[in-house]
Amino acid sequence: MKKYTFLFLLLSMFFTFTAQSSNKHRFEVKEGQFVYDGKAIRIISGEMHYARIPHQYWRHRMKMLKAMGLNAVATYVFWNLHEPEPGKWDFSGDRNLAEYIRIAGEEGLMVILRPGPYVCAEWEFGGYPWWLQNVEGMELRRDNEQFLKYTKLYLERLYKEVGKLQITQGGPIIMVQGENEFGSYVSQRKDITLEEHRAYNAKIIKQLKEVGFDVPMFTSDGSWLFEGGYVPGALPTANGENNIENLKKVVNQYNGGQGPYMVAEFYPGWLAHWCEPHPQVKASTIARQTEKYLANGVSFNYYMVHGGTNFGFTSGANYDKKHDIQPDLTSYDYDAPISEAGWVTPKFDSIRNVIKRYVDYPLPEAPKAFPLIEIPSIELQQVADLLAITETQEAVQGDKPLTFEELNQGYGYVLYRRHFNQPISGKLTIEGLRDYATVYVDGEFVGRLNRYNKKYSMDIEIPFNGNLEILVENMGRINYGSEIVHNNKGIISPVKIDDNFIEGEWEMTKLPMSEVPAFEKMPANTVTSIMGSSANALVGKPSLYKGTFTLQETGDTFLDMKDWGKGIVFVNGINIGRYWQVGPQQTLFVPGVWLKKGINEIVIFDQLNEKIQKRVGTVKIPILTNLETGKL
Repeated sequence: MKKYTFLFLLLSMFFTFTAQSSNKHRFEVKEGQFVYDGKAIRIISGEMHYARIPHQYWRHRMKMLKAMGLNAVATYVFWNLHEPEPGKWDFSGDRNLAEYIRIAGEEGLMVILRPGPYVCAEWEFGGYPWWLQNVEGMELRRDNEQFLKYTKLYLERLYKEVGKLQITQGGPIIMVQGENEFGSYVSQRKDITLEEHRAYNAKIIKQLKEVGFDVPMFTSDGSWLFEGGYVPGALPTANGENNIENLKKVVNQYNGGQGPYMVAEFYPGWLAHWCEPHPQVKASTIARQTEKYLANGVSFNYYMVHGGTNFGFTSGANYDKKHDIQPDLTSYDYDAPISEAGWVTPKFDSIRNVIKRYVDYPLPEAPKAFPLIEIPSIELQQVADLLAITETQEAVQGDKPLTFEELNQGYGYVLYRRHFNQPISGKLTIEGLRDYATVYVDGEFVGRLNRYNKKYSMDIEIPFNGNLEILVENMGRINYGSEIVHNNKGIISPVKIDDNFIEGEWEMTKLPMSEVPAFEKMPANTVTSIMGSSANALVGKPSLYKGTFTLQETGDTFLDMKDWGKGIVFVNGINIGRYWQVGPQQTLFVPGVWLKKGINEIVIFDQLNEKIQKRVGTVKIPILTNLETGKL
């Protein structure tokens, strides 16, 4: 009996192994081609980020990609999303990268993984955890022992999650990118030698291999930046290169005179900042370029095919000569072929019509969009005085204003308070403001300072026994360019009034807004009814609003914030992102899966509170192009 049992187990193991082996595929970069199961293929991919889409919608979005004609999906991996605190990892819910990749495989899509550790992506700090700035001896994005120690820990932990999903182990991951647009960084950091830059870049590729990634590696850069960004042994790919002849020339130069030729970022839209027009790209332009690639055997990846949303505090920022910061919108619609809410667009149809003429597989129809609802009026019941609330909270004392990082806080807001025994007046200057401040004297609003338009000073008058209060918002850490290494938030330099440095006896109250503010825990004297006469006293003061609404049916919707000032919104405890009256975004996407039948709760924090708000509503069509710069 034991003999037969043993034979049965052996046969079971053999058939299991055979079945697993039959499910395995092979992918190679070979003889100038992408080769899948021995057949040369062309990669037609779309960039889509798991963290910008509720996980309940992942499969729907994958089906959208298939319907457009794509055979692959690419995604960055956001280190700061998964390690919010040193050694504290989270791969659950909307962070479940492995599940995202598995769904892609089930839907017949190959996966291109872009783990960074730097990713840009208009994402907070380019994907780096904010707390890296507190590590002694750390120098970001260079051949630095401390930095490379942490990148190795990150990549090791990432491999535990997704390593078994490589095509070499039966999964859908066909390629892994090392670093990201490093050639751009090399061109911006001339203070670092090219030899050191190359040493660092090569070490990231080496770390990826050491932790276990064994699929083909690649780099991505602008075609004129390959010299600084390529790594021998990794396939160089070009971002934003429309000229086929130039693409082939530069890839040949750095890849032994052969392909394959790939545009790792083909832009069907573009990123958008607060206070600036939302870029629009014509569908016909993208359709023509798509056909140009396909007709010439070029592989490509639409960045973005579907942008999604920068929920919470995940949006990053850029900068230029005119603006010390250009914060990115909450919406990451990107004017992409698939809209923020997952809808088919004219651009989607144009691209699909081109692709289906060049592929030898049938294109399924696009799945139906999720139901939409409109809530004309959500009545708000309570409003709370944030400044009064902070007076009841424990504050951190300091001889000077402390940064967010010194306060061990990553995101949100900090209230800086300073008491003056003697009157003082003059020009208040905060050159180290990071990033946006509303200023109060004895609780009364007196002005705004703003890093976007380099407004760092204002006239001020503080009476005898008066209080100066400065509410500072982190509007997102810079995610691209050489300034990424200077990303502390809050007040990072001395505060001055005229030529007087204001030192000693500063109080800092931390307001991370990492969880929805709980009205039931607030002191009774800080909360009032919207309909009460005392509510009017809060005009001009940072305030929290709370309301409830009842739904018979749920569905996607867009919260209409065009009559509000500046702040954030929580729906059923989830931070759905920032709003700002300057636009161009005037609505906030609320996924239907975050709503529920029955009673729902909304909490709104408005930093400006220029009038008492009694209600808020939703609409079915987003407003993403309404610029109101006069309200800056």
